Amino acid sequence: MRNIKLTIEYDGKDFNGWQKQPNKLNIQGTIEQAIKCITGEDVELNASGRTDAGVHALGQVANFKTNSKIPIEKFAIAINSRLKKSIVIKKAEEVDERFHSRLNCKKKTYRYIINNSEEGSAIYRNLETHIPQRLDVSKMEQAIKYFEGEHDFRAFKASGTSSKSSVRTIYEAKLYKIDEKIFIELTGNGFLYNMVRIIVGTLVDVGLGKISPEDIPQIIDEGKRENAGKTLPPNGLYLLNVMYE
Repeated sequence: MRNIKLTIEYDGKDFNGWQKQPNKLNIQGTIEQAIKCITGEDVELNASGRTDAGVHALGQVANFKTNSKIPIEKFAIAINSRLKKSIVIKKAEEVDERFHSRLNCKKKTYRYIINNSEEGSAIYRNLETHIPQRLDVSKMEQAIKYFEGEHDFRAFKASGTSSKSSVRTIYEAKLYKIDEKIFIELTGNGFLYNMVRIIVGTLVDVGLGKISPEDIPQIIDEGKRENAGKTLPPNGLYLLNVMYE
């Protein structure tokens, strides 16, 4: 039995998220079906984590077990030949049988892209979130650093979060602007349901002058969802990278 690790890129616009579910187009089920076409096997694809409907990935990681004899250097090409153009297997590797994409994950990086021009973009509208009001990037840069470290992020999770603990560690939080686009990147040991989108929504409120950067520690400490910003749309969010060391 071989254990195959896949690195996957996808445009989440047309999918109802990663997780397999009946009668809804999803990424997991789509890839599993492609694997069945080339191996003849029903496989269970384990991802590093589930992305929501409309969320994209540049470096999602998943693994599955197979008895297939397909050479590893041919696996990505073979699977891609059976996939929609909105999903691409970037890399296939044979790994230790004990490797598990989610259980062995050490860190993840998410990126959120905001288009801060007045008019927005027709071409990239599904790949970024348009906020036409001018944002104060310098204040947002001050605010984002307060999220670094180990905190209880209960103010930044959606209702319905199943995680028992809301304590997470953000190893690095950075924000930068290129032309009219603002990029926000968070690297952590795990993320709660909608946590990144709520943190970014809170940073937008800072950029709009509704919250001061110095208010962030109190919002974290009080742990009240209503004190944080709104949940931004999924189309600006990307799972950028998954790390195992």
